[in-house]
Amino acid sequence: METDLIIAAINELHQKANQALENKDATAYMTIFGDTLSFTPFEKPTINKRDFTIDLKKYFNGIKEIHTSHYRIKSSVEDDIFTEKIARKSVLLKPKLLVFTKKQTIQTEEIYHWKNIQGDWKVIALEIVLEEKY
Repeated sequence: METDLIIAAINELHQKANQALENKDATAYMTIFGDTLSFTPFEKPTINKRDFTIDLKKYFNGIKEIHTSHYRIKSSVEDDIFTEKIARKSVLLKPKLLVFTKKQTIQTEEIYHWKNIQGDWKVIALEIVLEEKY
């Protein structure tokens, strides 16, 4: 039963994060992450929350629209850490020339490590383990 409550709380946080991504609101998006976040992009070195925030803001500046969705592949709870693997599909519209846009689809598999910190679930580690762009 406790796992169901955790999943319900995490699902709500994912919905808020997805909405923040679609709104290109880096500040709102970053609220799901703990201060000690360890973020590992696909095939790149691990960075901290500050650097991730900077990179995200730059990324948002180069995008006109984002549409994203995800589903959970698997999850587990061990030692007060909720770990889940999700599959995400994002469709980006990037500006091209003055009035045109370029559509790009990105599919990823992401591993989230969540911890309840003072009553709030926060991502303490996020790793992108697979990324396909087309």
